[in-house]
Amino acid sequence: MYRYKIKELIDWKISVYRKPLIILGARQVGKTWLIEEFGKQEYRQTVYINFEKMKAVRNLFVEDFDVKRILTALSVFAHKEINPADTLIVFDEIQAVEGGLTSLKYFCEEASEYHVVAAGSLLGMSLHQNTSYPVGKVDFMYMHPLSFTEFLMALDEERLANLLENPDWKVINLFKDKLLTYLRYYLFVGGMPEVVQHFVDKRDFRIARNTQRRILTTYRNDFSKHAPRDIVQRINMVWKSIPTQMAKENKKFIYGVVKEGGRAKEFELAIQWLLDCGLLHQVYRVSKPDMPLAAYQDLAAFKLYHNDVGLLGAMAKLLLTAVIDGNTIFEEFNGSLTENFVLQQLLLKEENDIFYWTNENSTAEVDFVVQNDTEIIPIEVKSGESLKSVSFKFFREKYKPKRAIRTSLADYKEESWMTNVPLYAVNMI
Repeated sequence: MYRYKIKELIDWKISVYRKPLIILGARQVGKTWLIEEFGKQEYRQTVYINFEKMKAVRNLFVEDFDVKRILTALSVFAHKEINPADTLIVFDEIQAVEGGLTSLKYFCEEASEYHVVAAGSLLGMSLHQNTSYPVGKVDFMYMHPLSFTEFLMALDEERLANLLENPDWKVINLFKDKLLTYLRYYLFVGGMPEVVQHFVDKRDFRIARNTQRRILTTYRNDFSKHAPRDIVQRINMVWKSIPTQMAKENKKFIYGVVKEGGRAKEFELAIQWLLDCGLLHQVYRVSKPDMPLAAYQDLAAFKLYHNDVGLLGAMAKLLLTAVIDGNTIFEEFNGSLTENFVLQQLLLKEENDIFYWTNENSTAEVDFVVQNDTEIIPIEVKSGESLKSVSFKFFREKYKPKRAIRTSLADYKEESWMTNVPLYAVNMI
């Protein structure tokens, strides 16, 4: 299995400005696998410490943050001599040990020659609570489920994936049917590494679905095990409501769908917990598509998306027949899978700041409005055969953006007012 993030890790390794690296991301998106693979490829040896499993090292940072003492202890635990020139030090589940995050500050200030990577399945939650962490002393990297092109490579379709990285539309159109077939597979299987691997091994959607169910069970167990007791029930309520929220014609998050008469003050902490753990993504409404978009966001209006389109389908009990019944999977529960897929691919480019737009009375809507380093791009997602774009045309005429993108099942096409990009090539945007 290949992950593009390996390139980012190599850049981090050779950077003269390298600091200890914190890798964020939801449980089971492949953080540990990526780190271990990076260690095998780029270092003579890896010193791997899992603070959740290795109880003997729990007190490593309690006494002080003397880096020499810490390195000596790590060497004893690992039965290896730690040489900064050829050793990768990995602190996994670093949030599980007192002082773990704080220690990274001292590695940065006193032992910058050492290569230190930290990760944790609930690390995002720790960083947003009362845990002290070294501001300005660490680098960050965010890990997502496999992208569609990574999924293609896992299926031994590397050449097809490369076509989407360096598009030649005349050539790509020759493989349209094949790409759409694989995209249907992806909407069902998703990008969680274990699910993808099981699907690759057996090409059995039922096995993939069983693996998805196990991951969802793990997530629910985390709620009870790690979340504050007083919000566990509300976390479960928000989590269970996601397929229903996304199946609505208007996908704006409605507290009343979670609980009749529900209000923001009841569920905002539960939502934040799910966001901090990387299980959901939040997209706010903007009232005006001007730079910077964040200045025009409406904090009271937002949508919540799942971290993985395959897990969303599993939660919604999407039937296997949807994969083989033409292109109907793209329209399942009001195109929610398709919209979630597009967001997942947009999130892979970290320079993207992603919102959505509606007018004041919500009679017109654009699915995503994306700000990158240079421009603001409206993006309309079309999951069905109809390509009518009343709201999109209204937005285009009102605000006159330099570029406007529609992504759909149709072929690539440039028109005077917008460009249509096939759904399977969303990574181009």
